Amino acid sequence: MKKLLIPKDVSHIMAAYSPGVSFDVGDSVMIFVTGQIAKDEEGNIIGKGDIKKQTEFVFEKIKSILAEADATLDDLVKVVIYITDMNKYKDASEIRNKYLATSKPVSTLVEINRTVTDGCDIEIDAIAVKKK
Repeated sequence: MKKLLIPKDVSHIMAAYSPGVSFDVGDSVMIFVTGQIAKDEEGNIIGKGDIKKQTEFVFEKIKSILAEADATLDDLVKVVIYITDMNKYKDASEIRNKYLATSKPVSTLVEINRTVTDGCDIEIDAIAVKKK
């Protein structure tokens, strides 16, 4: 059974997607989180030019989406981070390491030209697995 995960504090959805989706896989629930950027629920960019602030905001959004499935960051098994400037890698990683200190999911970090919104310098998507 598939469940759409749409927390109230996630920005307005402008296309045919959900911030997250969960579905049953036997004795567990698998949760997919759509790539999140640093935009608030009104569509304002948070922390423009500040990769640390943007990274923190994005991880807070991911926490909110996971909570819709009664999951936490500790349930993450995979994280993919896209940044627009690899020179900001250390700052983004500092925040990443704070949020993922106990879950230690497999992780990929790559540099991209841009995100869907100019001024958002990071996008993160994730997969979690939670026992029922």
